[in-house]
Amino acid sequence: MDRFRRGDARAFEVLVRRHRTPLFSFLVRLTGDRARAEDLCQETFLRVVGAADGWTPRARFQTWLYAIARNQAIDESRRQALRRADPLDAHPAQAVAADDPSPDRAADGALLRPRLEAALAALPEEQREVFLLREYAGLRFHEIAEVTGTAENTVKSRMRYALEALRARLEALGIGPAAEARSATR
Repeated sequence: MDRFRRGDARAFEVLVRRHRTPLFSFLVRLTGDRARAEDLCQETFLRVVGAADGWTPRARFQTWLYAIARNQAIDESRRQALRRADPLDAHPAQAVAADDPSPDRAADGALLRPRLEAALAALPEEQREVFLLREYAGLRFHEIAEVTGTAENTVKSRMRYALEALRARLEALGIGPAAEARSATR
């Protein structure tokens, strides 16, 4: 980011290449809509360009980037709520493609992914956001606290509740260690 601020346009290309895919995945899971996520991802990088002169390395670039993306998603969600109109072509989020898994893993993933996505979508927004920032974006708890503007202990609590809810939901669907143990004893 420092190189970009000093006028090195190639440095920005490196930032986009490095962060675009994980940021897009985070936004898809946060919004549940690939088209919205794509728009938000592009808008986030436009904001980075616009704010480059004022950027100071107080935190990791990734933390700053996800804070911008999160704020973009919240602002866009508020604008949508004011309009109170659903698009005619609304559809559930589709999974982001994996890196060419084996046929068995691909088949298992194809069956598991929609269930996991549904379980994630069923989480309260605050828990889902913390889970996505931690598990998909790889942010640390103190960074998530900075991005969301909440206390670190609150972030940890939300993560714990998210994990408990996901575990319970997936086990109810017959997925997970407890479900596997039950089927093994039959």
